[in-house]
Amino acid sequence: MKKDSLGKQNWLLAIAVISLAVTPLIFIKGEYAGSDAQAEGAINELSPGYTPWFNPFFEPPSDEIESLLFSSQAALGTGVIGYVIGLYKGRSEKRKKDDRG
Repeated sequence: MKKDSLGKQNWLLAIAVISLAVTPLIFIKGEYAGSDAQAEGAINELSPGYTPWFNPFFEPPSDEIESLLFSSQAALGTGVIGYVIGLYKGRSEKRKKDDRG
């Protein structure tokens, strides 16, 4: 495959991914809440007297801090997964090189 067509394909894929991420934000109005908040609302609606089994040992002081911690956790997990994939890919290429030479 030519380098130019591969570059066009990459740009088209990037535009498609961005449009898939942005389209719901434009067309779906309302507040976006996480699944935890939705589950809490459903539990309160079904059983108003429900008390949780335990309380969290750490409650972030604001929603922004909670989002920061969540995104940091996601970034760390992504970094670990990327490192492991790169490690195994490097080992695989080294084995192929050793088998040839």
